[in-house]
Amino acid sequence: MPPEAVLLCINAAFLAFGYFWVYPGLEEKTALAISLRDVAITGAALLVAGLLYAGHGLRFDLLFVETRWWVFSFLTMLAMEMPLFFWFTRRHGIDWSDYG
Repeated sequence: MPPEAVLLCINAAFLAFGYFWVYPGLEEKTALAISLRDVAITGAALLVAGLLYAGHGLRFDLLFVETRWWVFSFLTMLAMEMPLFFWFTRRHGIDWSDYG
């Protein structure tokens, strides 16, 4: 499996864990609570990616540019997570005003 596919699978697994197991079980579902946990889940996904690819000198193809493992992992995690975040907040009626 290409390294890009491995990182996409890692990201998908961490996002599925968060959005289909952790976040639905939160007692208080707020945008801030979800965002703070998103930071932890993204960090964990980056840690796993780093354990696999840091120091190997691999370049990852991100459409029109080649990037390092952490850039690829972070940007694809962000792109995969945004639709899930918007879906989850709409589904659970979460108000975004709790950020302020």
